Amino acid sequence: QPSMNNLIATTAMVKCIGDGEDPSTEMADLLRPLSDQIQEVQYFREKNRGSSLFNHLSAVSESIPALGWVAVCQKPGPYVKEMNDAAMFYTNRVLKDYKDTDPRHVEWVRSYLNIWTELQTYIKEHHTTGLAWSKTGPVAPPSLFGAPSDGTCPRPPPPPPPPPPGPPPVFMDNSPKSDDTAAQHSALFAQLNQGEAITKGLKHVSDKQKTHKNPNLRSQGGRTHQGSPAKCQNPSSSACAPAKKHSPVLELEGKKWRVEHQEQSHDLVIEETELRQVVYVFSCSNSTLQIKGKVNSIIVDNCKKLGLVFDNVVGIVEIINSRDIQLQVMGKVPIISINKTEGCHVYLSKDSLDCEIVSAKSSEMNVLVPEGEDDYREFPIPEQFKTVWDGSSLVTEPTKIAG
Repeated sequence: QPSMNNLIATTAMVKCIGDGEDPSTEMADLLRPLSDQIQEVQYFREKNRGSSLFNHLSAVSESIPALGWVAVCQKPGPYVKEMNDAAMFYTNRVLKDYKDTDPRHVEWVRSYLNIWTELQTYIKEHHTTGLAWSKTGPVAPPSLFGAPSDGTCPRPPPPPPPPPPGPPPVFMDNSPKSDDTAAQHSALFAQLNQGEAITKGLKHVSDKQKTHKNPNLRSQGGRTHQGSPAKCQNPSSSACAPAKKHSPVLELEGKKWRVEHQEQSHDLVIEETELRQVVYVFSCSNSTLQIKGKVNSIIVDNCKKLGLVFDNVVGIVEIINSRDIQLQVMGKVPIISINKTEGCHVYLSKDSLDCEIVSAKSSEMNVLVPEGEDDYREFPIPEQFKTVWDGSSLVTEPTKIAG
């Protein structure tokens, strides 16, 4: 249902774009229903991590933000393609699991990815550089779901009467503007037609008036214009308004621990854990989180400069859309996934040396293996690969650069 609501919201948005003018309200207000539905899809995936269709749910969850292309200013097409590529990370797993057993899943993958392919084609044709608002239609409504059921944008109330005209400019010229322009053009062409005689009107400049020959003129400097600092013309616009700050969250919601919007918090601890619980860490920065006991899985999403220390995980630890992550395993974990992340250091314990580390679209990744009692040895995860055709298939291996 959230996915269907997403499509309805996006359709209503595009309808208002084609028929209506740029709204006077902030775009964030207009897009809030769409954003809420996208989050519903992502939360649904987290609530069903034990599902046999988890890869299907992950493909949808990773790519559904593509419907937010309406908020991308310059090149929404490549943005949608990026989300489509994120979905393929999981749809490839679906194909691997079902291509020989159930063709329905293969058809689902083909149909689902085709949605984003068709959307890219539509954007390229109608909105290549961003939203193309109508210049003659009504102003878009403040909410997508507040629009009429027929999908059209409601007509706004009539504008208030214009204010009385202000005083005329001080230097107003009563002569027609077109006459002034014609006179200026005639004077310009008359000067050009003089040829070499045009230089006769120039004045001779003596050495005393030349800056490079009179040092006193340099010390005087030229006149500078100090204008007033630029001011925001529309204080209510999103470009001038400060970003909304969310309240930090650390709470257990059902079977999911939510750790969200934590900043400069280095004493975050989750102690009372159970095997069926998952931990979802979202939009945290400059913070440290310790998870004691054994949990089902851990997800770190959209975080920056986060330190994560945990004991045991029976499922997977995922790092998504993050930057500068420090991850330390005290016990065991079977698999660590790093996706679309810049900078990730993974400190393994002696009991977790057999874990699998899967990475995609990430950089600056390092694995630190214990050596001795308190020392670690660092190994970089390859980022550059070489692919060759061996006569029957493609063979890919990491590239070693000497230097």
